[in-house]
Amino acid sequence: MVDEWDQGDEGRRLRGRTRTVGDYFAQEQHQLRPLPTEPFETGRWFTPWVSRISQISVRGNAYSVPVRFVGRQLTVLLHANYLDLIVYDGRTVVTRHERLSGRHGSRLVLDHYLEALLRKPGAFPGSTALEQARSAGRFTPVHDKWWTAAKAAHGDAAGTRALIEVLARHMDHEQVVAGLAAAHRAGALTADAVALEARKLAESNGEPTPLARTGAEQATEDEGPTASVTFLADWRLSHLPPDTRPLPSVAHYDQLLQLPGRTAGEKEGS
Repeated sequence: MVDEWDQGDEGRRLRGRTRTVGDYFAQEQHQLRPLPTEPFETGRWFTPWVSRISQISVRGNAYSVPVRFVGRQLTVLLHANYLDLIVYDGRTVVTRHERLSGRHGSRLVLDHYLEALLRKPGAFPGSTALEQARSAGRFTPVHDKWWTAAKAAHGDAAGTRALIEVLARHMDHEQVVAGLAAAHRAGALTADAVALEARKLAESNGEPTPLARTGAEQATEDEGPTASVTFLADWRLSHLPPDTRPLPSVAHYDQLLQLPGRTAGEKEGS
């Protein structure tokens, strides 16, 4: 709207002047200084402190940050026309959140709390971050199925810790879901097995290795892509270089049996 007004004003003639506004601007334009090369930041900056529950408060709403920043002061950039809220530690982007409207809301990311939950796995099932992850579709039925099996095999605390270890690894969400589904089908209830299967999927450019199964064993739709599980020890052995050394021999030790002065019984005892 301002641009339209500006263009329309170029034809206006001031009282007592022979030229238009546009003519005078064209005459004086070369005297103007160039525009700055640096962008002018129009957002609003905040400097909140991170609470003991790893959250910052901006405009009456709470947003999570990684637990390593508890007790620190961070910088937040908030725009009027952007949907995201950006959190900085110095010049480094810590996290981004979808901006909340209204007040007294919260936006929590489960990944921000995994470091603390590894030490206290009992707090995981009832956490608000887990509830929001479920609502957002980031914590799927595949996660729940593998978690239930892991708790049955290892106990509640150890099984929950194994799931947290899976989530704490830096892998894409789709690869984690595929790894959990494949590991559950194979009964592999360890974080290493899930990570290995997810890594195999990543190395195959997103196309999982087919796993032959009967019709009754077909995965349900919520189990994610089909993939086979290779246990970590087998994977390491398959990647060893070929062994070209000769087979071991005990021929040198057999010479001891030929020493003079030994009886047959001593030979047999040897």
